[in-house]
Amino acid sequence: MDRTALALPRSVRLALWLDRAGAGADPVQRTLAAVQGDDEPHRVAVPDADVPGLDDGARGSVTLADLVAAWASGPRVVAAVLPAPGDPAGAPARVAGAAQAAGEAVLVSTPDGDYAAVPRVEVFGSVYEAGHLVTWEVRAVAPWRTALVGHVGTLAEAERELTTALTRATEALTALDVARWRPDAAERIAALRDTPDARGVLPPGLDPRRVRVIGSALRLRAIVDLATADDGAAVNLWQADQRTTALRDVDRAARRALAVATHPAHDAPDPRRA
Repeated sequence: MDRTALALPRSVRLALWLDRAGAGADPVQRTLAAVQGDDEPHRVAVPDADVPGLDDGARGSVTLADLVAAWASGPRVVAAVLPAPGDPAGAPARVAGAAQAAGEAVLVSTPDGDYAAVPRVEVFGSVYEAGHLVTWEVRAVAPWRTALVGHVGTLAEAERELTTALTRATEALTALDVARWRPDAAERIAALRDTPDARGVLPPGLDPRRVRVIGSALRLRAIVDLATADDGAAVNLWQADQRTTALRDVDRAARRALAVATHPAHDAPDPRRA
């Protein structure tokens, strides 16, 4: 995924749009257009979880449209998590391994139970014209809302952490003289200041503070991607380790902020009591 272009992770897009899928005209189609983008139509695998609204007889040919329609038909609470190796980032234990491998997952709470959907992405075609086949694997999980609130915190906390993370990233790159070992990376990092925000793929009417947090988090992830793309011929092992350590926390703050931006308000009604 090209995070330098501020591309939202698929799970973040699905969480934000599914949360609002009951409003407006053609909510399912609007959600599909936002989530699938240029991908082939997304498919769904339900290996051991019964999702009400999905036809058991058609289990082998379920599409994302079917899943969105099923979940959008009633009350639900939705959030995304963005784990990394060694950091489950709030992913339920049952899908933690798969979510860390994928780098993302969507959590959904409905009156019928709690679920996690983890995207499995297969790339085909050439490096110049790559296509993507995406299959969302859906599993029933234990109730996740309370644990996730404790893990990701609040939007205000995430915003403060992003500010601190940006300072850490700037200091790390300055100390390691990024312009010396990767002039191209330094130029691209500087260009990120002028990169358009992600509002073109966000649901209309999203809280401006959440939009701001999403844009800042994506810029930080793009900086981390560029700064860690390779060690550079002029960087020794100690410098590479220092850079990795400095930027790992920056990426964690960005991932946490993206998750917080999809998370419902702490006082959102429980769909199982709706």
